[in-house]
Amino acid sequence: MWGNEADRKHRLEEILQREDHDDHDDNEPNQPSAEDIAKADSAQMDEDLAAAQATAEGFCVECKDQESFYSCEQCAEEFCEVCYAMLHRTGNRVRHIKKEIFKPGNNTTAKNTPAPSVNGMSTSTSKGSSLSEETLAELPESKVIVSSGSFTFGDWVIDRSKYIPMRLDLTERKLLRLLEAALNVSEYTDKVDILSYTSKSKRIVHQIKDLCAIISGLVVANDYRRGQELFADKSFEDNEEFFQVIFEIGRRHKIMNPEKMRSAYGKLMYMLMDSNMEEIESTLGFNCVIPIKTVYSYLSERDGLDVLKNDLVADATKEIISDGKTRQQIQQEIRKKERAIEMLSRKYANGNLTPDEIKVCLYSIGDNHSFLRTNRDPCDKMLKYLTTYFKPNSIDEGFSLAIRSGQQGARLTHGHETQYWYINQTLNLWREIAHEMFYLWTLSDLDMLDNDYRLRDTGQGLQRLQHCPHVSKAMHTILHKAQQKAGMWVGSSVIHLGDSNVPNAFMFIDKYNQVARILNPIILTLEKIDDIAKDEGIHAYIRDTFGGVNNLRKTIVCDFFRMAFDGSGADNFFSAGSCIDGRLTSAWNWCSQIEKKAFFPIFLLTGFTGFDGETWS
Repeated sequence: MWGNEADRKHRLEEILQREDHDDHDDNEPNQPSAEDIAKADSAQMDEDLAAAQATAEGFCVECKDQESFYSCEQCAEEFCEVCYAMLHRTGNRVRHIKKEIFKPGNNTTAKNTPAPSVNGMSTSTSKGSSLSEETLAELPESKVIVSSGSFTFGDWVIDRSKYIPMRLDLTERKLLRLLEAALNVSEYTDKVDILSYTSKSKRIVHQIKDLCAIISGLVVANDYRRGQELFADKSFEDNEEFFQVIFEIGRRHKIMNPEKMRSAYGKLMYMLMDSNMEEIESTLGFNCVIPIKTVYSYLSERDGLDVLKNDLVADATKEIISDGKTRQQIQQEIRKKERAIEMLSRKYANGNLTPDEIKVCLYSIGDNHSFLRTNRDPCDKMLKYLTTYFKPNSIDEGFSLAIRSGQQGARLTHGHETQYWYINQTLNLWREIAHEMFYLWTLSDLDMLDNDYRLRDTGQGLQRLQHCPHVSKAMHTILHKAQQKAGMWVGSSVIHLGDSNVPNAFMFIDKYNQVARILNPIILTLEKIDDIAKDEGIHAYIRDTFGGVNNLRKTIVCDFFRMAFDGSGADNFFSAGSCIDGRLTSAWNWCSQIEKKAFFPIFLLTGFTGFDGETWS
């Protein structure tokens, strides 16, 4: 009986193989068949799995890109400091015994100690060997996380200036407009990121040269004399420096203005990612990438770093906000700031650095403060609404934060207190990420331009899957800091990077730039309710429908805190849920359903037009 069954299976396999072979012969020779694509994906997945499982000796088994710091006796594995703290913060693993790994140059004697509680975690300050590249020579290790009382304001400014981009000057802004125009008409990703039997290298080289030709034509049309100087009887290779500068201008502008170049920036980075490959660069004959011009690098080249050590930098870069201040106070702050700028520009000017160049550096640092106010401060404001209207140990009638899986689209089950701390920790984490966004963007730029990628169908089309070692390390350190401050962490600690949810560092940066676009419209609506309530008709509507202005605010924030942090937004717990990236997915899902809310007319009355950040006033 079993023999007959085996024979039937064998004959069936032979028939299927012959049919597959016949189907393959019928396929068009220039198009990959579904079987070819499936086999290729399977082979690449096997390669990725093998690469992920291979851990170099002396490196953490979890992140695989940092040197191991602890050896866990129960797990029988070695971890870096951050990964050990993340994996051993709850459950039975809290009681695991760790052994500090002795390495040459480390004077600390190896010893066995029980794993500390979350409150006793130490902050990782080790610098991975992958940060030794020339382009990272001037970057801080993890000052993003470590704050020392011995740091002066000047030290902090110098450290932070290493990844604050320089503001564009007038000439650079003209080149930026030409670059944007060229990228807007380019079809780079449509031609390159496709499945085809034709040579991808040839497609890449052709598209890069096509983009350079468009830029060249626009330069000639804009300034004929300048165009002749650059391109008359010259090849692209001869103008390597020009193309490097114009591409760097686009990258620098995007960091300072995340709301700009919404579609063009992706094309630019993917093109530069391809141009950095050895075979492409050798075929092109020139390199397209140079480091981003920062305040630190600009002053360092001109022997002007001393300007950042002066205490007047605090006044010269301070952002003047009018909230709650009289006209006299505002004018006084403006005069104080202008005096500080003039004094610094005159005092530290030298043969290599003019007063105007010093002013541009100070304005660039001021732009960083403006960025933080727009992107980080909304998290602080939402935290204030949370602590003002809700308490973890008491529930006002009708305003419980509790959610239950399966009800109203929620995919998590949290009591009122658990949900309160879940929201609190998420907003604090978003705040830390926004605070260090320039640093993360610098690392993202390096990861994208220094690693190979593979095309994968992630369920949202073909995407470039790429390892992000530098961003991953920084994110785990930021998460570690947030967990330290929280003491007790609610939800998953998984950070998606280089997978189908967040394929590469570009997607990561774009994802967390949405936080301000989500929170700012909500905050502006809450702040404008008092203004629209001055109208008698609107005030009567608010009173009859919501029970008053204060009750309306509480209704809006309660709905946001419940339904925007409920794990919704996807059909599985890998894409949504309580993981680090899933929290943002849930918030976006709430935004997509805003028009169904009872308080949506209030949003419209306050001037709301959408969450895209373009037309809000």
